[in-house]
Amino acid sequence: MPVHRPEPLRPRRPHLAGLLLAAILSLLLATQPSPASAGDDTPRRGSAHMGMGVIAHDGVHGVPLGPMATQTEGVDVSSHQGNVAWSTLWNSGVKWAYVKATEGTYYTNPYFPQQYNGSYNVGMIRGAYHFATPDTTNGATQADYFVDHGGGWSRDGRTLPGALDIEWNPYGDACYGKTTSGMVTWIRDFLNQYKARTGRHPVIYTATNWWKQCTGNYSGFASANPLWIARYATAVGELPAGWSYYTMWQYTSSGPTVGDHNRFNGALDRVVALANG
Repeated sequence: MPVHRPEPLRPRRPHLAGLLLAAILSLLLATQPSPASAGDDTPRRGSAHMGMGVIAHDGVHGVPLGPMATQTEGVDVSSHQGNVAWSTLWNSGVKWAYVKATEGTYYTNPYFPQQYNGSYNVGMIRGAYHFATPDTTNGATQADYFVDHGGGWSRDGRTLPGALDIEWNPYGDACYGKTTSGMVTWIRDFLNQYKARTGRHPVIYTATNWWKQCTGNYSGFASANPLWIARYATAVGELPAGWSYYTMWQYTSSGPTVGDHNRFNGALDRVVALANG
C-alpha cells in the first residue's frame, strides 16, 4: 500500500504589518543620538583657550575707544587660530603675544612651534600659557608639564614668563569641584613649582568674577604675580583683591586677524622689562 509522506515544512512569511513595524523601529533608532552624545554640548578636552567663558559669564560691554600711547597691543592664540599670520599682526601694531602650550597634563598645542617661533621671528616679545584644569591633577604636576612642553623661560630679553590661565571650567563645574581654600592651594602649588623650575613668578590670567567665586577673592598672590585680567568692556573695571593695577588686559575676543586682543599696561619698554625679569 502507498506510504503517506508529510509535506515539507515551508518557512512562514512574516506578516506585512510586522515588516512595516520593524522598518519604522529601525528608522527611529538610526536617527536617535547615542547615549554619550544626546544633549551633550560639552567641548572636547584640550579645546579650551583664554577667555572661553568670559562672554557667557561676564558678557560684552563694549570695547575701548582706541589705542593709548602708554599701552602696548598684544594677542593670545591657541590651536583654534592654526597657523597665524604673524607679519600681518606685527604690521598692525601688535608687539607681544602669548601662545597656549598645554592644558592639564593631557594636551599640547599642535600649532605651538609655528605660533611661538613665528611671533618671535617677526620681532614680537612672546610667552606661553597653560590652561589649568584643577580637577585632573595637582598644581605642581601641571606646572611641571607646562615647563616640560614649552612653558619655560629663557633670559633672552624676548621671552615673557609663563602665564597660568585659571578661569571658568568649560567641561563642568565652574570651580572644578574645589572649595575656595582648595582652589587657592592648587594655584599656590602651581605658582611655587613654576618659580622653582624657572626662577620666574608666572603671570596669572583670570576674570574678577571667577576669582571672587572660586578663590573667595584671595589677595595673597598680588605682591609677586603680575595680573592679566579678562574683561570685555570699555574699561577694565574692578580687579581681584590685592592687585591695585593690572599688567595686561584682554579686552576683546573679536579683534582683527586673531580674535583675542590685549593691552599691556605700559609702553613697549615695560613689556621688555617683564621679559627681562
